[in-house]
Amino acid sequence: MATKPSMQNLNGKNTSDSCHRAHNEAVYKKPLGLFSQNPVTGFYRDGYCRVGPEDTGNHAVAAQVTDEFLDFTASRGNDLRSAGITAGCKWCLCSNRWKEAMQAAKGPDDPVVPKVFLHATSESALKDLEFSDLKKFAAPPENASHTVRRGVQNPSQPIVPENGGDKVHGGQN
Repeated sequence: MATKPSMQNLNGKNTSDSCHRAHNEAVYKKPLGLFSQNPVTGFYRDGYCRVGPEDTGNHAVAAQVTDEFLDFTASRGNDLRSAGITAGCKWCLCSNRWKEAMQAAKGPDDPVVPKVFLHATSESALKDLEFSDLKKFAAPPENASHTVRRGVQNPSQPIVPENGGDKVHGGQN
């Protein structure tokens, strides 16, 4: 017999009434994609990086964490390892913590900045972050498979390299 998944947020409160008020669009202005059921992530623990009025941390950024990021966030008082999160886990991160990691990065390939899954990153991340920064750290193939024009996704149109070439950059943006 199947059981209904728990609808408790990080504070243990029942969120079944507030889920419908959560931001349900991704940064591409399309429906927010499911991000992770193992571990079950999201402020509402439903696998989505939804953000609602109770989520004052703006857990909007869908990212795959690294050991370097886990060390970084632990050094700032949020030890995700104590919650069972390990490198490689997909987790909804607070937008400001992801921004702090980006600002602390020593370069564009610094693993302290977790790769972002744009299809599952809530539009509310844009309150704290620039879309161009999220895109710069997008996980392949998302960093080369979409183009955005005035906030609208067009997945059928490839990104053309700035040099005018006929190849799409495959994850090296």
